[in-house]
Amino acid sequence: MTIDLQTALASPRPGARLVPPVPVPPERELSTLRFVAAMRTNGIGCWPASAYEAPLRRRRVFGKVRLTVSDPEAVRRVLVENAGNYARTAISIRMLRPMLGDGLLISEGAAWRHQRRALSPAFTPRAVETLVPHILSATDEAVAALEGPAAAGPVDLFGALQHLALEIAGRTMFSVGMARHGQHLRGFLSAYSERLGRPHLSDALVPLRFATPLDRARARFRRDWVAFLDTVIADRATERDGRPRDLLDHLRAARDPETGRSFTAEELRDQVATMILAGHETTALTLLWACTLLALDPDAQERVAAEADLAEKPYTRAVIDETLRLYPPAYIIARSALGPDVLAGQPVARGDSVTISPWLLHRHRRLWRDPDAFDPGRFLPGAAPVPRFAYMPFGAGPRICIGAAFALTEATLALSRLVGRFRIARADDRPVLPAAVVTTQPDHAPAFRLTLR
Repeated sequence: MTIDLQTALASPRPGARLVPPVPVPPERELSTLRFVAAMRTNGIGCWPASAYEAPLRRRRVFGKVRLTVSDPEAVRRVLVENAGNYARTAISIRMLRPMLGDGLLISEGAAWRHQRRALSPAFTPRAVETLVPHILSATDEAVAALEGPAAAGPVDLFGALQHLALEIAGRTMFSVGMARHGQHLRGFLSAYSERLGRPHLSDALVPLRFATPLDRARARFRRDWVAFLDTVIADRATERDGRPRDLLDHLRAARDPETGRSFTAEELRDQVATMILAGHETTALTLLWACTLLALDPDAQERVAAEADLAEKPYTRAVIDETLRLYPPAYIIARSALGPDVLAGQPVARGDSVTISPWLLHRHRRLWRDPDAFDPGRFLPGAAPVPRFAYMPFGAGPRICIGAAFALTEATLALSRLVGRFRIARADDRPVLPAAVVTTQPDHAPAFRLTLR
């Protein structure tokens, strides 16, 4: 992929909206081999420019039909109206199960319904409110820790935000900081994401019932990962000391309202893994992209800073919402059709792969005004309603992310504290480009300059 450096390096004109740099999409459909390579290195590069205007695209990859759906009504059909006809793909199961087990994110059928019913009370607004002190304490410590490096020169803000998000995950889950287990936890997450968590050609070509060499490596990882989580959960049981209630308390108290059944030890562990993995990485990325955008738009940054000491933070929340539109952490949702259907007037056959990309939806030329521009005003109170099933950073339908409210609260509070303390600027002119594999990562860790307010 190439990039228009003139667009990337230009500052917004007075009164003009910022258009952050992105890789230029290919003009034509990629060959199968180039398509597969792009999915492994940067998935947003697999779609040609025409995909940002089409309601549905059809192509074959190794003889299998692959549909990319960008029509909101077709999205609703897949995720809501006929959701039972669309199951997770073998690739996603292979990539996620070693890390998440059979937790909420990848379970299906009755197992998923039991988990969803049991977990819902843990993520009500009242339950989320009990976790706010953990968010604030971790954020305040992270902000204080940045004051020294800020005076010394360029700062690796992404690294600091990853550490912060993991610390918040540890405190909200276990009521304790991650001093004892944080380094090991980061090691597990890094080791998996760098190799085992990336899609491989064998994941698509080899039936799920057969183990590939990569599957066996993932199984070895899972044995160590499970043992580590069991140790952390056991340690947590001895460290309550009357601390505020945390997410693990909610998970242990969770009961399926229809059956009264609680989680087994194995189910509890898989939920813990799901919450830590899904929660910390998406928050770190959202904060990194928000800081990158605000560094390019000082006026927007000052509006966020002005809300730092206010109880209500509508503009800060709008910045988070717009960041999630431009850089949705989960850039793709993949499903496999269990039976025939019709989407956007096109037939779907059993076994067809159906892809919904929040990246494409959020930048679609027929669904958004100035889709590539950074405009938090889209999400301010009184703005025109956001198109239904055209904005879905947390998914949609019955499988919408159960922790969405917590994630939005966490990101809004953390960004407010950070911008309230520092003016944020880039330390160089190198454009930060999205590189999507499993999540929408930056192509490098950008250097920032932080100045105390």
